[in-house]
Amino acid sequence: MTIELASAENAENPGSTGSAEGTTGASAAGEGSAALDLLAQQVRDLVDAVVLTGAPQDEIVEITAELAVLTDRLRALRRTSRHPLAFDPEGVPRHAGNAVTGSANPYALPLVSQVTPDRTIRAELSFRQVHEGPPTSVHGGVSAMILDHVLGQAVAVAGGAGMTGTLTLRYVRRVPYGEPLVATAEYVRSEGRKSWAEGRIALPDGTPLVEATGLFITPRVWKEEMTGAQ
Repeated sequence: MTIELASAENAENPGSTGSAEGTTGASAAGEGSAALDLLAQQVRDLVDAVVLTGAPQDEIVEITAELAVLTDRLRALRRTSRHPLAFDPEGVPRHAGNAVTGSANPYALPLVSQVTPDRTIRAELSFRQVHEGPPTSVHGGVSAMILDHVLGQAVAVAGGAGMTGTLTLRYVRRVPYGEPLVATAEYVRSEGRKSWAEGRIALPDGTPLVEATGLFITPRVWKEEMTGAQ
């Protein structure tokens, strides 16, 4: 098998396209390295393969031993610090290790969202079987994680990047995996360091599947960093 680092540029969710003022995601920010992004995508593919494997037990044991060797190689070169936090021109905090958008985090989709001309957040996405909760459906906690993130991006774009204070969800319909979906969010209002946003995960035709409202609180240190960057 031949590995080309250029393919890491396509390791993001391939369904995330469309016009927008800006794109938010770790790869879009140029964080991490192409090689690390590619490794993370390969691990995602591996996890999908594990979930769906029909390999016999002896082969699973052999593959597990091979993976253990590779894991030891990576662990021997383990970094001592997290990926750095940075704020993009839209005021959105990000880093390559983020659990939702991080191009270098195998756990992430990674979600790639866009800032629309009217300053809302939009992300086209498709969950995988690894995200299953109830049979044929995405786990409710995974949906909550995605909505928590896009709501946070909405308040960040409005100038109030913060950490989640409360997140309220209404599960309207089953969220399928393996199908195109759309996550959107918009800023509602602010009071001091507190900001509110609303969002949803829906089918492409707009049919809502999960709806959310959230309160986000801007840490004082973030406020200082964002002010200093202006």
